Amino acid sequence: MPIITISRGSYSRGKEVAESVAKRLGYDCISRDILLDTSELFNIPQIKLERAIHDAPSILDRFSGGKERYVALIRAALLNVLKEDNMVYHGLAGHFFLSGVSHVMKVRIISDITDRVKLEMQRKNISESEAYRTLVKDDEQRNKWSQFLYGINTTDSQLYDLVIHIRKISVENAVDIICNTAKLEQFQATPESRLAMENLALSAEVKAALIEINPTIEVSADNGKVYVKAKISESLQQDMEKTLKDHIWAVRGVKEVHINITPVAFYVD
Repeated sequence: MPIITISRGSYSRGKEVAESVAKRLGYDCISRDILLDTSELFNIPQIKLERAIHDAPSILDRFSGGKERYVALIRAALLNVLKEDNMVYHGLAGHFFLSGVSHVMKVRIISDITDRVKLEMQRKNISESEAYRTLVKDDEQRNKWSQFLYGINTTDSQLYDLVIHIRKISVENAVDIICNTAKLEQFQATPESRLAMENLALSAEVKAALIEINPTIEVSADNGKVYVKAKISESLQQDMEKTLKDHIWAVRGVKEVHINITPVAFYVD
């Protein structure tokens, strides 16, 4: 069975769809758990990370390599969970991390702004105008985050296998569509797709282990073999290579380590 990722806006009923799909298929359903894992790794209180998701991404500017560090850590936390299969994931644009894994089914749930405003009004007991302003701001910030972190627009339909509009299609209909599509042969896990997932997860974990040393380091993995590309000052090359290897070998599942260092000369006027 596939991994199902569900992208959604706030009050689009995507969370309800995700939880119902997981229940029907007997899958685990995850979302904020990954945020919590990342907040612990990133050493930022969870409430600050939650605010950062909905506000301008200025919080990451306070940290050296903040953007790269955030992406590396949340990617590692998410892929470590999703590699187990039989998961429904919604929130935080997790489908961007799953390129090349054929047993991933990517779904986008949308709904009319008028319906979203009604739900916002009911749940928060606020006026129509206030609910509208809140939703528009939230959509803008979500798009700002996806552009800032991943360089893509979450509303682009080409990113998904299914785009479902909750209007004539009810939540129950949407659940039926997703569950039936999940049974298609092209979304079933194969030995090759599982290996691709394991490779992604391992490379992500190694990247997270090295992010403090060099935020721009490149990591890939192939069946336990880890390949690292780094640009390092000539004077630090020998010591840095040993440091990198020590950190890589500490990651579970590593069988071989290959490091390609490009020396970088620094000049002082």
